Amino acid sequence: MPSATGKILTKASAANSKDVDIAVEAARKAYKTSWGLKVPGVQRGEMLMKLANLLEANIDEFAALECLNVGKPWVESRGDVDFTIKMFKYYAGWADKIHGKTIETNEQKLAYTRHEPYGVVGQIIAWNSPLAPALATGNVVVLKPSEITPLTALKLAGLINEAGFPPGVDIPRELQLHRILILEKIAFTGSTITGRKIQEASAKSNLKVVTLELGGKSPNIIFDDANMEQAIKWAAIGILSVYLFMITILTNQVDISSNSGQICVAGSRIFVQEGVYDTFMQGFSRAAKGVSTKTGDPFATGTMHGPVVSQTQFDRVMSYIDSAKADGANAFIGGERHSLSEGFFIEPTIFADCTPAMKIVQEEVFGPVAVVIKFKTEEEVIEMANDTKYGLACAVFTENVSRAIRVSNALEAGTAWVNCYIIGEHNVPFGGYKQSGIGRELGAHAIDTYTQVKAVHINVGLKI
Repeated sequence: MPSATGKILTKASAANSKDVDIAVEAARKAYKTSWGLKVPGVQRGEMLMKLANLLEANIDEFAALECLNVGKPWVESRGDVDFTIKMFKYYAGWADKIHGKTIETNEQKLAYTRHEPYGVVGQIIAWNSPLAPALATGNVVVLKPSEITPLTALKLAGLINEAGFPPGVDIPRELQLHRILILEKIAFTGSTITGRKIQEASAKSNLKVVTLELGGKSPNIIFDDANMEQAIKWAAIGILSVYLFMITILTNQVDISSNSGQICVAGSRIFVQEGVYDTFMQGFSRAAKGVSTKTGDPFATGTMHGPVVSQTQFDRVMSYIDSAKADGANAFIGGERHSLSEGFFIEPTIFADCTPAMKIVQEEVFGPVAVVIKFKTEEEVIEMANDTKYGLACAVFTENVSRAIRVSNALEAGTAWVNCYIIGEHNVPFGGYKQSGIGRELGAHAIDTYTQVKAVHINVGLKI
């Protein structure tokens, strides 16, 4: 169902438990007979590179599917697919560089380590960023795409076959929670509530390794010595729209995607030092109004702000907005359904006069809604910023280098940005603190996430 219109686009089949069993059995067979350590890393890398090239040749089609499913503006969707292409190329290079160490012990023994794949890995992925790495290390994957945005995953499966991967190496199927006990590892991207259920199911079954990339309520701290023009722009990018400042974004080879606030690292809690509070609010509200006037069809030229993904998500975001109003927060900008006649569009919304205990401040909204809180001192804002169960990302805006380092070090988050926001790199690790997740994706750290270390001891001279 396209979120920009609310009308049914197409229908996709949902798998049942029997289908999952068939998928896992095919994956196990592929791992034992035609993948895993039986295929040299250089060959795995060649296939991943071919897949990247095929994806690049079909980039516009994948971007169009994302626009239809999720409602992201066209250029943002295309940027997401381009980032995926870069990831496949990056891990194609890693595939033949996964190795252990020889460890000195004594002359009577040889000791070394091997980094081996888990085998059959289950990946449960979100609808806002649908693709993730795992094949370079020799694992096979049973993939559960979001039931509301399955089209890109299904299309990718066709390219995987075309790239020459053995049948069963990657199988997009429904992976029901009660069936995860039959897998060796689970990687999940989504809400903290579901992440807890997955970890609980792992503990009750076979204690499988679980990687979790969960929610966030990321603080964005703006000090009075910040470059205010830049701080306002990056704050808008962090929660409302990437393409409000299109020229700046296009001149830099980085991945930035805010998806109308529907992203786990969204800068939804903005702390502004009291000396620049009024100046910031004026500029930030102008940016929000500018985004609102560029809301509409994701395929249309100039669209900056798309809909939320579904009726369910629309209702959820609006319930948070209603809660904030009931708690006494001031809807400085927005706070209503957008005036467009169809689709799940919500006005870019900024709440002022917020207190740290409010529901809108503590809980993840996952929509185009920001809360702004005034602060006085560095010590005060660090305490408020860390007062959350989440710890996925944070940002600091200041021209004082010492303060930038000091505050970013003090914030409890897996990613810290200084004088920027939502800049992603495929070779830099990503993951959360606290209830924002376990493990790391991207960069060399993802290789550790998808391998287990075996220590080998060989007796070369000791006799008894």
